[in-house]
Amino acid sequence: MRHRKKINHLGRQKAHRHSMLSNMAASLIIHKRIQTTVAKAKALKSFVEPLITKSKDDTTHSRRIVFSYLQDKQAVTELFRDVAVKIADRPGGYTRILKTGMRIGDNADMCFIELVDYNELMLDSADKKDKKTSRRRRGAKKGKTEEIQSTQPKEVKTEPNKQQKPEVKEIIEEVQEEQISEEINQPEEPVNKIAEQAEVQPEEAEVAIEEPVVQEQPSVTEEPVADNLSDEVAEEPAKDEETEDKV
Repeated sequence: MRHRKKINHLGRQKAHRHSMLSNMAASLIIHKRIQTTVAKAKALKSFVEPLITKSKDDTTHSRRIVFSYLQDKQAVTELFRDVAVKIADRPGGYTRILKTGMRIGDNADMCFIELVDYNELMLDSADKKDKKTSRRRRGAKKGKTEEIQSTQPKEVKTEPNKQQKPEVKEIIEEVQEEQISEEINQPEEPVNKIAEQAEVQPEEAEVAIEEPVVQEQPSVTEEPVADNLSDEVAEEPAKDEETEDKV
């Protein structure tokens, strides 16, 4: 039994186990994803993640320490040049284990182990989940909404009365009706001028239409003058008659 023993020996001696994990770590850094058993993947996870953390400090000393574990120049340059730049903002958790089922033959539990920042499909799905932040409430039932609307007083919107200008045709018809009712004989020229002005400028048409209503009606003083003349003519023969009597 392996009570209180944290290291999984994997059925190998120390040198064999160290070289195996070193080769698997180099393959993971170069290819970004490898397939192995779950037990080996868990051992590799604890082996390679401290090396990835070390790569954030790009110095000669850190490069020599990482090379002492990996023993592969290509893996070391890949780690410090590409991987360190991509995982610079990530505080640990650089790898992911994805179980794939049992292996045919010995029925071993198999999995994929990969670098988290290089799985584009998983990153795209995570971005889509982050974007969907809006929450919606379910609408209330129809009966409840109708009751609520019936209880609440309805707001009546009052708009200011807008004075709309009458149309030109209506103005001309009103003027003609007034002329017929008053039986005033007016020349046709002013009416035509009013119509022409109303078609161009409706404001000027209103002023022009108001003017005929105020026009001077036939002078009332003419009839009294005629009466006075008739009186004078009537008085003159009377005077002649008086002079004839005197004679």
